[in-house]
Amino acid sequence: MRFGTWNVKRLYRAGSLTVAARKLARCKLDLVGVQEVRWDRVVAIREGDYNFFYRKGKENHQLGTGFLVHHRIVSVVKILELVSGRMSYIVLRGRWCNIIVLNVHAPSEEKCDDSKDRFYEELEQVFDHFPK
Repeated sequence: MRFGTWNVKRLYRAGSLTVAARKLARCKLDLVGVQEVRWDRVVAIREGDYNFFYRKGKENHQLGTGFLVHHRIVSVVKILELVSGRMSYIVLRGRWCNIIVLNVHAPSEEKCDDSKDRFYEELEQVFDHFPK
């Protein structure tokens, strides 16, 4: 399996998801964690060879994380958890053990300490609840 990550900045323009799916297919990636999609809805749609699972961020078209999963590995997806606009994870069934891929968009340095503390508390909670 080939994994990747992509801070897409936005898929807000019409046809952007189609273009992204084509680019990923050329790279032959099976699973891609995406950040900063900035859509205003929660979606699970198919685009080209990929299934796109996404959770919206804030109401003002900020943040948002999700995964583009190639159709040939959708059957090995055990758990897909869209935790928040900054965090999501997916559990894939492996031959000998499961694979957990965590996708996060951490707050930048200029954010207030309070928002960073909340983010890292949420991250710790997610780690504590990962399947054993």
